[in-house]
Amino acid sequence: MSYQHQYADGTRIHYPLGKVVCIGRNYVEHAKELNNAVPTEPLLFIKPGSCTVPLNSGFSIPQDQGSVHYEAEIAVLIGKPLSRKPTEEEVRDAITGFAPALDLTLRDVQSKLKEKGYPWELAKSFDGACVLGPFVPGDTYADLTDIGIRLTINGKVCQDGNSRDMINPILPLIQHISAHFSLQPGDVILTGTPVGVGPLNVGDKIVLELAGQQPHESQVL
Repeated sequence: MSYQHQYADGTRIHYPLGKVVCIGRNYVEHAKELNNAVPTEPLLFIKPGSCTVPLNSGFSIPQDQGSVHYEAEIAVLIGKPLSRKPTEEEVRDAITGFAPALDLTLRDVQSKLKEKGYPWELAKSFDGACVLGPFVPGDTYADLTDIGIRLTINGKVCQDGNSRDMINPILPLIQHISAHFSLQPGDVILTGTPVGVGPLNVGDKIVLELAGQQPHESQVL
């Protein structure tokens, strides 16, 4: 079940939740840790908006489908329509928020699907598969090539990445996406995960943060 977007100061975002567009293997070291080839062009997939849940109230994970892996990512909220490969300036103007997010993956299910050459939806689009923290305004970061993302689990830093290490930086990535299909207000872009992914367990205590912003605490229920 989807929830209403909000900013970190508690104010609401007034568009309906749209699709969540994700990019796989956007950090070289993450691709290597899963023994995947580094892609030569953006590897895109889509989660439905219905799979999003809020971070701060705690979130549940499936317990009967094998290992559930966390992937901390920088989420970008789109506030204006984008299509037909807009300019970088148009993309920047359309960004209305940034948030820390978790792209959850049923890793055992994904591995079996990949072995058969099947799509990943069953592993990536289950209810609760996209965990979103509150957004900060789109003008919070002047330099989109220097945004840090950090995930701490049970007091241990598990992922600590920065957008400077992305294979496809945020603005060119969104240009590429919108050249293939339109983006609408309320759509969310998940920009890839840095090295350090691993399994989540019920009871894990989570701290997820964008650099320079308030850390957000949560728990796996």
